[in-house]
Amino acid sequence: MKRITQILTAVSTSLFATNALAEPLAVGSPIPVVEQKNQDGQVVKLAEAAATGFTLVYFYPKADTPGCTKQACSLRDSYAALTDKGVKIFGVSADKVPAQKAFKDKYKLPFDLLADADAKVIDAFGVPKTLGFAKRQAFLFKDGKLVWSDTSASTEQQAQDVLKFLATQ
Repeated sequence: MKRITQILTAVSTSLFATNALAEPLAVGSPIPVVEQKNQDGQVVKLAEAAATGFTLVYFYPKADTPGCTKQACSLRDSYAALTDKGVKIFGVSADKVPAQKAFKDKYKLPFDLLADADAKVIDAFGVPKTLGFAKRQAFLFKDGKLVWSDTSASTEQQAQDVLKFLATQ
């Protein structure tokens, strides 16, 4: 009985615990050198994409769920204002390529969604996970260096939070 209790405790801890040791990137940190496939199966090298100008990398738990949809649509609806400020946008979740493609197409998202099923990008950024889902967070880089982060990213106000920061630059 004691052994069964130990096994159940270990399993539930691993399922429900976040990766508590993950350290989010600190302001001034370089963007991690990591790559992942986008919704079209094309490899995106984030460090290369973020080498010049502003790059927003935002994380969300699951494609096509209510909060994640609000977050993505916030960025979609402010896409012109963000790109006018030179911001490139990448969304990241642990979804697979087909789910990211369906999400992008359904909501007409004008930016890449990275399919991070193996959590390479999530882990490289130090984003906590619960049950394999990334916590909602956002990171803004300028010329490859982190200038702003939001470790409790908003759903509906994600774009406004980024634009508010950019107004101070």
